[in-house]
Amino acid sequence: WTLIIERYWYYGIEYPKTLGRVAEQWLSRVERDSWYARRIREGLISELSLALRRHLLTIQVLTGILPLLGLLGTVTGMIATFDILNTFGSGNSRALSTGISKALLPTTTGLVTAIASLYFSINLQQRARIEIHKVSDKLV
Repeated sequence: WTLIIERYWYYGIEYPKTLGRVAEQWLSRVERDSWYARRIREGLISELSLALRRHLLTIQVLTGILPLLGLLGTVTGMIATFDILNTFGSGNSRALSTGISKALLPTTTGLVTAIASLYFSINLQQRARIEIHKVSDKLV
């Protein structure tokens, strides 16, 4: 969540400043039509593209891992529940149901956070893609 918040902060506050500096740097050039100038323009666009896409892959990977972490919590909880069964037998239904509910909570948490993270991950990717296209148009 920290990476997601950082990306929104970057897109909303830092990136416009960076884009302004890069655009000013490009527009201050006297000569913009040569092969060398086009390579400089491509380099500026590439740097902005890298800055826009920073941490997006990490966010995607963590979003994919969240359900697996929930599943790991469920397996751990079920092992504890089977330990209760081993100790008290099947006669203690209250302890058994408590153990099962504790085992299912990590799965629910993992799935809910993964779904929410998936939305933000896709939104951030779309914003980066749109901004990269805008940069290409702005640095003409």
